[in-house]
Amino acid sequence: MALDSALRKPDAEPAAEYRQAPHNVEVEQALLGAILVNNEAFYRISDFLEPKHFYEPIHQKIFEIAAGLIRAGKIATPVTLKTFLPADADIAGLTPAQYLARLAAEATTVINAEDYGRTVYDLSIRRDLIRVGEDMVNVAYGAPLDFKPSDQIEDAERRLYELAETGRYDSGFLRFSDALKDAVDLASKAYQREGHLSGTATGMVDLDHLMGGLQPSDLVILAGRPAMGKTAFATNIAFNVAAEYRGRPRPDGSIETVSGGIVGFFSLEMSAEQLATRILSEQTEISSSRIRRGDISEQDFAKLAAAAQVMQSVPLYIDETGGITIGQLAARARRLKRQRGLDLMIVDYLQLLSGSSRRALEGRVQEVTEITTGLKALAKELDIPILAISQLSRQVESREDKRPQLSDLRESGSIEQDADVVLFVFREEYYLKNREPKPGTEEWFKWESSLKGAENRAEIIIGKQRHGPTGTIALSFEAQYTRFSNLAREERMPERTR
Repeated sequence: MALDSALRKPDAEPAAEYRQAPHNVEVEQALLGAILVNNEAFYRISDFLEPKHFYEPIHQKIFEIAAGLIRAGKIATPVTLKTFLPADADIAGLTPAQYLARLAAEATTVINAEDYGRTVYDLSIRRDLIRVGEDMVNVAYGAPLDFKPSDQIEDAERRLYELAETGRYDSGFLRFSDALKDAVDLASKAYQREGHLSGTATGMVDLDHLMGGLQPSDLVILAGRPAMGKTAFATNIAFNVAAEYRGRPRPDGSIETVSGGIVGFFSLEMSAEQLATRILSEQTEISSSRIRRGDISEQDFAKLAAAAQVMQSVPLYIDETGGITIGQLAARARRLKRQRGLDLMIVDYLQLLSGSSRRALEGRVQEVTEITTGLKALAKELDIPILAISQLSRQVESREDKRPQLSDLRESGSIEQDADVVLFVFREEYYLKNREPKPGTEEWFKWESSLKGAENRAEIIIGKQRHGPTGTIALSFEAQYTRFSNLAREERMPERTR
């Protein structure tokens, strides 16, 4: 039924002068006809297709009315629909009753309904892309002097990702058999992978054993009091993952990560240079303070140069912008994923992010809730683990046992709720050094014995894990190199759990 030209608005410009927006009236008609003939066709497209996706206003109206009837448990036919349309309306020279009857007479089959629905949807997305492009041009031309181009870029990225993620026709319910196949595939990959991990290996053997690595779509919170080594631990993991990266091409030309991963590190507190110095120190065993002062020998400089040469190819990307919002962070993460790839994201640290201005006015607790919810949603959207560092409240210091607990998380309600895994960094050595008794006393000898036992030791406490056990992992920590590493096998303490 070629009613394309007849359905065009009277004031439309001639096609010879202006390009028409992408559309296919015949497909829309065939799909609507299929729904009117057999309402089962509606359920094949109802989870992704909406009235706004149709090009013709009359088709939007017909689909909306039909959807309302079917969802109410009623039958949508030309007879039942015509009562909801003005009887005297003119649709390309036809009355509503005649037009609906013709739609039904020239309908496609139910089998083709999903394909036709996808065509209607895809054409609508193309029209939306045109609108985004037109808005970008118009705003760029007429923007006031105080309007930052970066704000327009972030808004355009947000709108593009909304188009990519909202109402995709591959979303909705999965058959259990499909989910089961995905679970078996995950187990198979874990079995074939070195270390038998289903997630991304951190390089900390005992931690990987308990967690199975960092799992895609998980929000992992790493918390601790100042001077415990939170940033050092996150930096160690970031470099371990990036250094192990290996990829292989898929048949479609994209790259599949086989080992390790591409890492994005949002450093809201430290500069990129400071992070690089820490990693250099860790890899060369030259203290970062000596590197910064230039207190190095010719041999040390040769080690630094050799390490830097090797590290140049490591896919670790650092964003050192401070004070960004959760929206800006999400936009930059999406951009990195699209342009370079992204397998692990680290945020240092959570409390330095800000939410929207509206949430900020409602109080800090609501703002942090928006941030943690946004991070969890981003982890799921990008299908990557996100490791976010968090501060702990001072109530830890008032207890005899300084080991942190879930209740010590600042604004703990939202952080604890949204996190899939909560890790705490604890170094008893730090507290013991600050509690030295009077030398020569019995207490001093006990203190010295305890200090020797805690020297160069750290604990990673798994306080929460949705998909596995909690417990405590003992690690080696070399403060001068800001390096966490696995303890020698005989020194490990896997039986110590809290």
